[in-house]
Amino acid sequence: MSTSANGNGAAAQLAASRPTEVSKLDRVVIRFAGDSGDGMQLTGDRFTSEAAAFGNDLSTMPNFPAEIRAPQGTIPGVSSFQVHFADYDILTPGDRPDVLVAMNPAALKANLGDVPSGGTIILNTDEFSKRNLVKVGYDKDPLDDDTLASFQVHRVAMSTLTQGALADTGLGKKDAERCKNMFALGLLSWMYHRPTEGTERFLREKFAKKPEIAEANILAFRAGWNYGETTESFATTFEVAPAKLDKGTYRQITGNTALAYGLVAAGQRSGLPILLGTYPITPASDILHELSKHKNFGIITFQAEDEIAGIGAALGASYGGALGVTSTSGPGVALKSEAVGLGVMTELPLVVIDVQRGGPSTGLPTKTEQADLLQAMFGRNGESPVPIVAPLSPADCFDAALEATRIALKYRTPVLLLSDGAIANGSEPWLIPDVAELPDLRVEFASEPNADNGSGEFWPYVRDPETLARAWAIPGTAGLQHRIGGLEKADRTGHISYDPDNHDRMVRLRQAKIDRIDVPDLVVDDPSGEARVLALGWGSSFGPIGAACRRVRKLGMPIAQAHLRHLNPLPGNLGEVLARYDKVVVPEMNLGQLALLLRAKYLVDVHSHTKVAGLPFKAEELQNVFADIITNLVPEGVK
Repeated sequence: MSTSANGNGAAAQLAASRPTEVSKLDRVVIRFAGDSGDGMQLTGDRFTSEAAAFGNDLSTMPNFPAEIRAPQGTIPGVSSFQVHFADYDILTPGDRPDVLVAMNPAALKANLGDVPSGGTIILNTDEFSKRNLVKVGYDKDPLDDDTLASFQVHRVAMSTLTQGALADTGLGKKDAERCKNMFALGLLSWMYHRPTEGTERFLREKFAKKPEIAEANILAFRAGWNYGETTESFATTFEVAPAKLDKGTYRQITGNTALAYGLVAAGQRSGLPILLGTYPITPASDILHELSKHKNFGIITFQAEDEIAGIGAALGASYGGALGVTSTSGPGVALKSEAVGLGVMTELPLVVIDVQRGGPSTGLPTKTEQADLLQAMFGRNGESPVPIVAPLSPADCFDAALEATRIALKYRTPVLLLSDGAIANGSEPWLIPDVAELPDLRVEFASEPNADNGSGEFWPYVRDPETLARAWAIPGTAGLQHRIGGLEKADRTGHISYDPDNHDRMVRLRQAKIDRIDVPDLVVDDPSGEARVLALGWGSSFGPIGAACRRVRKLGMPIAQAHLRHLNPLPGNLGEVLARYDKVVVPEMNLGQLALLLRAKYLVDVHSHTKVAGLPFKAEELQNVFADIITNLVPEGVK
């Protein structure tokens, strides 16, 4: 860099004469934490983007308050962003931060318990005033006692240094101080040899209408970089080499963005227009925001007045020959349940995206959970079966959206797609696929009468003998007048029917259609072939389970891992897989919902390990669970 904190280039010249030790690492976990107004999400996202551009594998975990503006300087108002980047393939955002950047006492107190002994803590000392310390319950300044004795602590007056760097810009003190997050980003970028051009370009684009703000942030960013170059506090910088990933073009992507892109691709591969009927709700709203940018791909986004209107519009679009999609979180699924049942009765394609969060009721809007599985399975009146698909990571959301669409179109049914907050807001590298290799999702609409009684009528419930899907006729097609709706229909003809035998037949046909969905067999990862314990998960538990299994295997303990994407119907070989192992462990961020289903269906004594803290599993905690189970197994051959 050629620009110093005071703008004269002296810092860069001085740095050239000061030797700095470079330490090579294979992985690092960094957590940026501060007040919810300190821009920690932007800071973490920019560091992540540069790590992605550099070629590292990465995984992130944003964590922020539900309140729009929690009280400043308090623990409930702390916002953080954790990024794990490495020179090999990683599965989680990391258990504990190797480096904590704390912008105030609240951020320090809220996150200190996660930092391992010997970890690095970078503190914005300007915020450690007596008033701010009292707010979070510090009787003494932790900088002056032994609270931080077991850590490597760097004290940096970020606010003061930022204001000094921007002294000649004409910005007021308050506006200048807002740029301190960019100072922190510059310092960390220097420490870990991150590229800088992308961040400067991003800032100029983000604040294109306020170029003075853009340049102020860039000056603060450069000041942070140059502070690292010139200060004696940081004698070591660190390098994490690019990861050896599969060949191809990658980009950083969040789960919600990947879902949106998957829906765009589904529309292109099916040849159908897509209507997203939705109501904004955390943490699903970004799907609406992203899809609204892609009208040129035949995407229509409709922000309805409530959840019921959103799904009603989506189902109406499907009735009219489009692909209807609705997105929500758990409370919204409860409101949409009647319309999902209507989709089951009318047998129309519909994709319902549930980005799960902590409940019940409003619960924890910005925290993650996996507690909507039973709602997705049974949360409707009557026998109302619905397929369920669950992505396992942010990048996997793209493929999951295509799979949910495939099932909805092929089998003429609503499909529940269960994402969650950890997947939705987390990010990782995504290998951009070859469009020509994406599945062909084209459908054939009914084009002529199909009654077999010579009447020349169209019967809406004549079924495909392979899939049991009914014919899909676009309203207004000449000669294809028909009736569908919420009342029970007669088989084949679609006339309203209260006949007991017909109702029994239609209920069983709708269930049989779901049971016939072609689901790939479950693949088991068992490198040694000697495992007696199977770790089975679904959704975002994939990363922590996989990382824990790696750790257990390094300890010399064999363990198998399998992960369910299709939760209804379940893979055909699942029963055989479960019977193969002495113990099946199912970690879930709920009170054991999948475990309940597996016990009921397969009569297997599943070991359920649960967590409902609003946070993902840590690999460390699952490692301990798995190791204990393996250690306590009765030796083979002993009864």
